Amino acid sequence: MIVQGWINYYGRFYRSELVRFLRRINDYLVRWAMRKYKRLRRHPAKARRFLARVFRREPGLFAHWRFGVCPDGWTMGAR
Repeated sequence: MIVQGWINYYGRFYRSELVRFLRRINDYLVRWAMRKYKRLRRHPAKARRFLARVFRREPGLFAHWRFGVCPDGWTMGAR
């Protein structure tokens, strides 16, 4: 909900900074996955691949994923 509001506001006025910020959210999700799952500890690349698989299964799970900022480092679509 909060992230969606940031996307609405900054997407209109400061899009380049918004994409950088949303990629940072993905980095926080990688850190969360590394703490949550033992098999991902000390393996940030594995954690990023894990989130990429979750994204392919549920692309609408997070607001910034719906916006097009994927956890594998790519940004989808040119808006």
